[in-house]
Amino acid sequence: MKLFSTFSRHRVPYGRGSVTRAWWAGVALLLAALPCLAGSVTSIPIVESGYRQMYNLDFGEAHNTFGAWERDHPKDPMGAVSNAAAYLFAEFDRLNILHSEFFVEDSIFRHRPKVTADPAVRKAFDAELAKTLQLSDATLAKSPRDTDALFVKIMALGLRADFDALIDRHYLDSLKVLKTSRATAEQLLAIEPAYYDAYLAVGVENYMLSLKPAPIRWFLQMNGAETDRDRGIQNLRLTAEKGHYLSPYARLLLAVAALRNKDKTQAREILGKLATEFPHNRLYSEELVRLQ
Repeated sequence: MKLFSTFSRHRVPYGRGSVTRAWWAGVALLLAALPCLAGSVTSIPIVESGYRQMYNLDFGEAHNTFGAWERDHPKDPMGAVSNAAAYLFAEFDRLNILHSEFFVEDSIFRHRPKVTADPAVRKAFDAELAKTLQLSDATLAKSPRDTDALFVKIMALGLRADFDALIDRHYLDSLKVLKTSRATAEQLLAIEPAYYDAYLAVGVENYMLSLKPAPIRWFLQMNGAETDRDRGIQNLRLTAEKGHYLSPYARLLLAVAALRNKDKTQAREILGKLATEFPHNRLYSEELVRLQ
């Protein structure tokens, strides 16, 4: 690594005490660099706290947290993509999307009423995603293997696919974006397998599309989509157990999978832990009551 080679090239012209001070200075610099060197497998604490605010439905505070990071780090797209996530999840909450899309019976799902996004929220969401892609693409143009830039691009694509499918119900548009998100995640994971939040993109495509009828799954596979249920569950578990930002969302999807598999005990266990962790999130507590 360059950091070590730089130390070895510099002679220390003074006595033993100066050598000791130089050694400790080198250690201090190395420790300071560790968050960057290990950025593929660690999180940004302030940003992670914003996600916890978001999952607890405290969207105003989440925007404040993400906005502060964005202002202090204008070239880091993590603030922009996180703000976009807060806008999307706020709309999910307002429109009761996650309940109606994931937890109702399929017969009710087919007859659910159409929803409309708030125009101001849509505009803000689109602006944050555009900023995210501009910043991440600029980094990837210089460093194609930059894991953090790849991750925020995966997130941006995933958020776009969610908006297209769950709010606008433009399913074919969503499918195209979802495939790109999954392919980008596989690219990132080939570089850094311990980037556990990225497994969500692989898990979501495989699990959600595996729920489609066999003829539709065949059509999706012919067009490059992945529909392997077991692979989807496996990847969702990796994010649920070891992810930072997206672990609660992965756990929610595992609860959905358990319910669809008629495993109410597992679903109750997952939702119970989520309800305890995020007491202000009505989705967890309401679904838990239904299971009681």
